[in-house]
Amino acid sequence: MTSSVDIMAPTNQPRWLGPWFASIWLLYLLDPLIYAIQQHKWIGAGATVAFGIWYVGVWIWARQLLHRRITPLRATWPQALVSLGVLIGFGVLMVALIGPKGLAASVYIAVLAIMLLPPRFGIAVAVLDLVAVLSMAFRHGWDSAAGGVGLGVIAASIAVFGIRTVITRNFQLIEAHQENADLAVENERTRFARDLHDILGHSLTVITVKAELAQRLFDVDPVRAREELADLERLSRDALADVRRAVRGYRELTLPNELARARQALNAAGIEPVLPQSTDAVPTELRELFAWTVREGITNVLRHSHATQCEIVLSDRNVEVRDNGRGCDCDTVGSGLTGLRERARANAATVTTRNLTPGFVVEVAVR
Repeated sequence: MTSSVDIMAPTNQPRWLGPWFASIWLLYLLDPLIYAIQQHKWIGAGATVAFGIWYVGVWIWARQLLHRRITPLRATWPQALVSLGVLIGFGVLMVALIGPKGLAASVYIAVLAIMLLPPRFGIAVAVLDLVAVLSMAFRHGWDSAAGGVGLGVIAASIAVFGIRTVITRNFQLIEAHQENADLAVENERTRFARDLHDILGHSLTVITVKAELAQRLFDVDPVRAREELADLERLSRDALADVRRAVRGYRELTLPNELARARQALNAAGIEPVLPQSTDAVPTELRELFAWTVREGITNVLRHSHATQCEIVLSDRNVEVRDNGRGCDCDTVGSGLTGLRERARANAATVTTRNLTPGFVVEVAVR
């Protein structure tokens, strides 16, 4: 007694189609209405009209819930019971005032019960409705009407239950797609935050170190101070370019550039760099990961180590950034290592941090 065409249609269809599809099925109420008018049973005719109006109104309301992405299953119990109770009341009046012709209301009651109530309760109401209709077959003159309406109740209940199942599956699919989209957005937000931390964390640390150095050199060595200020300007421009590349999604780093930056940053901080002369031993697929490792490792050395020497060791399977500083708590070295672990995991590698005597080491090794 409802239309799957309208329920499953896109939301940009004309709004008048909903009431139209709902009203089509009221044709089955014409027979009891005409009979009531012919028999001058005006109260029965009024009950039939009220029954039809209420049915269409509830159906349109359920359709509005659907278009607001609230499935009919989520109608509250008071809403469902009031809607169904009023319809049953009008249906009982029809049967009492019109007779066998009024049994047509039973089909609509079964349909509404299945649409508004949770499945097991809706089916239970439809079964009780069918039992009530079939029990009328034992009354004289009611057998043919009860038999036909009973078949109608069964057919309509099965059809509407199928429609409801399709609607439910579609909403579950929509919710799953939305959840996947939300997760994708959250993952991208996390990735971007991690990249921004890795890029700016390193750059700003180097800028801070150089600014402190330039301030100390103002009175002692003005020429060197101006050189450091020039480096600050260049580094700030490089950081801005890195951020722009991250925004555009270009995340690749080059290992030679990171080693050159490491040398410059360590020298500016007064830390002796011990760096490899070549990166030829590192496979192409590991160069970006090792570049991120160098960047994060050097950032930690500049921030936390108070070291006098820092060494970077490269091989075809691992990279180490070690210093001779005071070491640190491996569990609280910052969110940068969390991002590095994620990158390593994506490349089937592991990140190891440990304290030395003296010093600290960050190692990324391919399993």
